[in-house]
Amino acid sequence: MTTQQNKEFVINHFEQFVNQKNLEIAEKNFAVDFHDHEQPAGLPGGRVGAKQFMAGTYKKYPDLHVTIEDIVAENDKVWVCNTWRGTDSETGKKIVFTGVVIWRLADGIFVERWAFVQPPSESH
Repeated sequence: MTTQQNKEFVINHFEQFVNQKNLEIAEKNFAVDFHDHEQPAGLPGGRVGAKQFMAGTYKKYPDLHVTIEDIVAENDKVWVCNTWRGTDSETGKKIVFTGVVIWRLADGIFVERWAFVQPPSESH
């Protein structure tokens, strides 16, 4: 894939997996042995862990939405700066957090991810 195709793949992934809450897109977008370098403890590896993490996130923040602020691609990696917003289902408080995600793709799917995320804060 070209760097432009990689960027479009990542943009579509965020739209499908986060904004539209489509867990099944993980079967198509993640390699079976996908490695998340920042995966929370207690989750299985690969695409299964990614799906379990997002399923829990959908419950905690049912209106979660991510906005891509900037995206850069080079070779097999795509860097994304993004802003996440949602409402905590337990407290009703609106939250916002930002982060940088680095994806590595191979054969048109995700094989690795690094994420650097600011802890959520209340949105005003």
